[in-house]
Amino acid sequence: MTSADIPPPAKPGTGVARGFRMGRTVSALILREMASRYGRNPGGYVWAVLEPLGMITILSIGFSLLVKSPPMGSSFILFFGTGFVPFSLYQTTSGPLARTLTYSRALLNYPVITWVDAITARFVLNTLTGFMVSYLMLALIIATLDTPILLDIRPIMGAMAMAAFLGLGIGVLNCALFGLVGVWDKFWSILTRPLFLVSCVVIRYEDVPESVQNIIWYNPLVHIVGYMREGFYPTYEATYFSPTYVVFASLIPLFFGVVLMRRYHREIMTN
Repeated sequence: MTSADIPPPAKPGTGVARGFRMGRTVSALILREMASRYGRNPGGYVWAVLEPLGMITILSIGFSLLVKSPPMGSSFILFFGTGFVPFSLYQTTSGPLARTLTYSRALLNYPVITWVDAITARFVLNTLTGFMVSYLMLALIIATLDTPILLDIRPIMGAMAMAAFLGLGIGVLNCALFGLVGVWDKFWSILTRPLFLVSCVVIRYEDVPESVQNIIWYNPLVHIVGYMREGFYPTYEATYFSPTYVVFASLIPLFFGVVLMRRYHREIMTN
């Protein structure tokens, strides 16, 4: 074998070497954020379960005093839990992703760490945490019920995956817009303040007037929540659910977010 037969060494930052480097970087960023977010509080991850569970309990007690029976089934806490879990996963994914550059600004000054690493680390951590919290919370709710529940795993996992993917798309786009448009953060906060109510977390889509249905149908969380409830209520079918719409409602902001981040991430970091 001559020297001409020996393939040239791979350039640094390409192929397997680049993938290995990114994996180590993302893992280090995940461990750093876990320590900073949960390691400083007594109980750590326990509060990630107690906070949403406490909110669902308070809502259930409040609505049980106002109405005689839940919109579906016989348990208020299960009805609210099936709506709140995917909504909460979307919120805990999109919110932190939108502030990735602010949180990791100091680390991004190192050439080895890129904005893709920082966003990937936050997405993986928040998604895994959200899935774990959702599983524990729903398991606790089901354990308190007197009647057995026939679960359909396919819509449950599908709705959770869609919620995480929607959070990724909105989070990446807002990460760019928060840095490029100074008032967008406040405007987005005002715009999404009624999101909890218009996502059918505490009501059924079928129970609102048709004129309102024609408006909130364009909220992808309405589709996700309806699909989630199909997994817990065998007789319920969310006829308005459109997986194609949810996917495109996630892909479009993700595409524009990636384009803006690739073009302007340095300008955003220096502002």
